[in-house]
Formats: sequence, structure tokens, C-alpha cells
Amino acid sequence: MVTITSAENALKSVYLGAVTELLNTKANPLLTRIEQTSADVWGKEVRKAVSLGINGGIGAGDEDGALPKAHGTNYLQFVSALKNLYGQIEISDKAIRASANDKGAFTDLLNAELDGLLKASRFNLGRMLYGDGTGKLAEVVEVTSGSTEVEVTDARNFVPGLVVDAYNAATARGTGITVTGVDYAASTITLSSVPSGLATGDALYVQGSKDKEITGLGAIFDTTRPLYGVDRSASPLLKPYVKSSVGAIDEITIQEAIDKLETQAGSTIDFIAVDGTAKYAYMDYMSQYKRNIDMMDITGGFRTMSFNGIPLVYDRFVPEGTMYLLDTSVFHLHRLCDWRFLETENGNVLRQNQGYPTYTATLVKYCELVCDRPNGQGRLSGISA
Repeated sequence: MVTITSAENALKSVYLGAVTELLNTKANPLLTRIEQTSADVWGKEVRKAVSLGINGGIGAGDEDGALPKAHGTNYLQFVSALKNLYGQIEISDKAIRASANDKGAFTDLLNAELDGLLKASRFNLGRMLYGDGTGKLAEVVEVTSGSTEVEVTDARNFVPGLVVDAYNAATARGTGITVTGVDYAASTITLSSVPSGLATGDALYVQGSKDKEITGLGAIFDTTRPLYGVDRSASPLLKPYVKSSVGAIDEITIQEAIDKLETQAGSTIDFIAVDGTAKYAYMDYMSQYKRNIDMMDITGGFRTMSFNGIPLVYDRFVPEGTMYLLDTSVFHLHRLCDWRFLETENGNVLRQNQGYPTYTATLVKYCELVCDRPNGQGRLSGISA
């Protein structure tokens, strides 16, 4: 017979391992390339010493002359708070009791709830990897009077069912608003309700996430802000390679950027991420010269295009007309723990919602994404079809 206790045991002993494996290895192609580690985690922070250049104590000399003087390696101290990532499932008491004598029905119930959580988590994790850590999805362009339809600067970060908050600078316009529809072509979204005063220039964020997300690529390439607690002017290490207004893309432009990153920063580019515009521009360039596009399989079961043996991966969260050239060996997802269910002091993971006949279970992970060598990453933008 299915009980709350047996449901909890199933969540902890059977489902947790499967969910963790899926989120860590199949959520996003870029995430599968990033090493996850508990190193350099101190309390609630990641504290990491990153070397600048090489040790200076080398040189040539005479047979009986003085040896080179020792010069220690210089370091920068990166400090960043661990971010709190959550995901919740909810099961009603009625559903549990209805399937109490049918383990198959209860398994289907849990599978359906966890499948929904996985889809939402994959979407959110992928978005955060390419985000700037603020949780900002888009800005409001126009609010249609008497309608719940809102035009935004970019609809690609939205999906029906997503719950958002609206802000004017630091002032909340409204919270807990559900996105009920998205028109990607028209760049409009439909909301369950439009907050009073919502206006052009206001920003939309994932519920409760404003300025609380992991430090994604958007933050690494935003050179107007400090990175990991260090001012950008402190070192060239914090300034990635950027080429804007690229226009038509070709192999020379890509290879030139890769070579510069290798020469100037010692990087080995092993991952290229593109949006739809950059992807189709590259495919069009190859077709003009009757060139076949190589395909390859990468970790996580993903199949993608290849540029000279480097995976060239399309991702919906890459900004329009952009190509990222990344050395993923210097990215690390520092974590206090892997995905876990929040437990009460009695070890319970299913908790009744106060005043409601429903139970919730919450997945949590405390982590932060750190790039040891920001200057070894590149971005080509302004790519046109």
C-alpha cells in the first residue's frame, strides 16, 4: 500500500539519483562540459585564488653564473556567494489516497510531477548559464491598454507557465505573475494579470530571483560591472575577447578569434555556442562553397555541428547574432552539495502546505559558476544572416 512514508522513501532512494543525473548531464550541452566540484567552497561563499600569468623565476645563464631570481606567481582572489537553486513538486492528498492501492498509478503520478519539474529546471538552468546573474528576462516595450498582452525586448527567455516579477529599477510593480502565452515571432507575452503601472522600460524577472542567479556568460562579458568581487580594471585577466559588428560570418573570422585566444590567453577553445541567426549564417556560408557540415555527438546524448572538430551548438538562450568561443576547462560549478531534497528535522521530504490538503517536496542545490580565465573566452556579435 502506498503511504506518505513510502512516497518519501521512493523520492529519496529512487527518484533523487535519476533526477540528479538528468539535471547534471542532460539539462544543457554546455553544462555537461563544466566540471562540478566542492573545492574552494568556504561557508556560504566560493573563494578562489586565480593565477596571473606564469612564475617569473626562469631564465638562462652562465655555467658558473648566478641563478635566476625567484619570482612567485601573482594571484587574484575571486569571491562570490553560493546561489540557491530551488525546484518544487506538489501532490494532493486526494491523489495519494486515490492511488494508494495501485503502485503503478502512484508511480505514474510521481513520474508526471518530476517530469514537469525536470523540464522547468532544464529551461531555467540553460537560461542561467547564458544569463548575467540578475535573473532579468527582458524589458517591457509596450503595454497594450485593456489587454494582458505585453510586448518585450526579447521573448526567447519566456515559456508558458513561467512565473515572473515586474520591477521598475528596485521597485516591484507586481510579483507572482504567470506567463500564459508567448508569441516569439511578435516578441509578445500574455500575462495572467498586468500589474498596475507597468510601463515601457520596466523589467521582468523570474519569481524571487532578482540578482540571485548564478554568474553566467552574460556577466562574464559585461565589462561594465565587477566580476567575482574584483574590479575589471584590476587585471586584463577579467577582460574577455570581444568582436562586434561581425556581419557575414566565415571560417577565417572564427579561426582568427580562436587563434587570438590561444596566443594571448593560452586558451584551448573546445565549445562554440550560437543562436539561430549565427547558426543559419554559418550553414549558409558553408552551402555557398558546397561544403559539407560535419556533425558530431557530444556528452549528454546531444548531436551537433562541428567546426574543425569543435562542437558548434545552437542554444536558444544565446543572444541574437552571437557566437561564443569557450574554453570550458576553466569553468567550474562550485557546489556546497549536489541536488538534494529539503528535509525537516525528522528527515521528511514531503511537507503539508499549511491550511491546504497538498504536499510539497523541494529540490535544492547551492552552487556558483566560476570562470578561472575570463580573458580566455571570446564572443563574436552582430553576425548577420
